[in-house]
Amino acid sequence: TSLSTPKKKKRDDGMREHVTGCARSEGYYKIDKKDKLKYLNNSRAFAEEPPADTQVRSPLLSARRSEQRRLLSSFTGSCDSDLLKFNQLKFRKKKLKFCKSHIHDWGLFAMEPIAADEMVIEYVGQNIRQVIADMREKRYEDEGIGSSYMFRVDHDTIIDATKCGNFARFINHSCNPNCYAKVITVESQKKIVIYSKQHINVNEEITYDYKFPIEDVKIPCLCGSENCRGTLN
Repeated sequence: TSLSTPKKKKRDDGMREHVTGCARSEGYYKIDKKDKLKYLNNSRAFAEEPPADTQVRSPLLSARRSEQRRLLSSFTGSCDSDLLKFNQLKFRKKKLKFCKSHIHDWGLFAMEPIAADEMVIEYVGQNIRQVIADMREKRYEDEGIGSSYMFRVDHDTIIDATKCGNFARFINHSCNPNCYAKVITVESQKKIVIYSKQHINVNEEITYDYKFPIEDVKIPCLCGSENCRGTLN
């Protein structure tokens, strides 16, 4: 079946008028450079043309933005600062890296300056009970895993990051640390977050005090700080 080629029409703005109502039904056709320039100039002029009520709405929008900033600042001052900081940590994570440490094996280092009293990283892992923690600790020893990364949240809950966790498990102990661990509650769930105790420079190792309970079998401390206690427990 032979179809008659529709008559090509041009509009004032340089766009081609499609007789069939659809550009795809007319197949490929070449657009003249003059038509392209005419269309581009018209579209650019339309985009740069400000709306008629810009001068009227601009002060109103500025006032609304100022009101939003004022409400946000009052909200920040009145609500739980830990919750707000945790939300900021989720959207703006600190740049950290793990590599060989002079303290012990692997360590976590800062790749950007970190101010004092800022959330550095959350200690992520599986929430387990004390009974499960005892069973896993024995199983890890049988499997030949020398270090188990378990962090106690409270009397009943322990976070196990041995086989599923993040970079926080590589943070080494120090008797003179630049960070500290804190338990915060977010949506009725307890979380462990590492805070900066002081200003931390780039390539400085992140450390905190493990605060192990005192035991007869001592674990030697290798932090090398001036006030080193000699043992972790």
